[in-house]
Amino acid sequence: MPTPDELRQRLIRNFHDAPRERFVRAPLYDCEGASLSQGTAAKQLGARFEILAPGQMGCPYHYHHAEEEMFIVLQGEGTLRVAGERLPIRAGDTINIPAGPEYPHHIINTSDAPLHFLSISTQAEVEVCVYLDSGKVGTYAPGLRILHKQDAGVDYWVDEP
Repeated sequence: MPTPDELRQRLIRNFHDAPRERFVRAPLYDCEGASLSQGTAAKQLGARFEILAPGQMGCPYHYHHAEEEMFIVLQGEGTLRVAGERLPIRAGDTINIPAGPEYPHHIINTSDAPLHFLSISTQAEVEVCVYLDSGKVGTYAPGLRILHKQDAGVDYWVDEP
């Protein structure tokens, strides 16, 4: 039987205390985040606490073929770019993005203050992600991470005997 300390370690994360990493790629991307599910007992859901700097994005405009996502805006204001539209978002909003090409998306901090949100998603072991602005496709699986231009494919039978 696990002790209370072991249970706490397996099941509970505090986003104020979680170690954060910052990702910066000037001039458009500046996001600080912390995993809230890594190292826990979670098997099907993943979560991150994210802080977007003013005027910045956390990731490119994309959609997933397998993973469903939810974003909960905790503090600040910004813009959800989704399905070719730009929608204002603010603290208290919950954003639900199903898998599939109908809802390509990303969050942009269009304000002059940091934007804090939770990012929650299913954890598909195998995923294909399409990045519309750059025309890339990412294929992800255990031990496999391949990104290429969408139009760079070859015929199924190329180099086969």
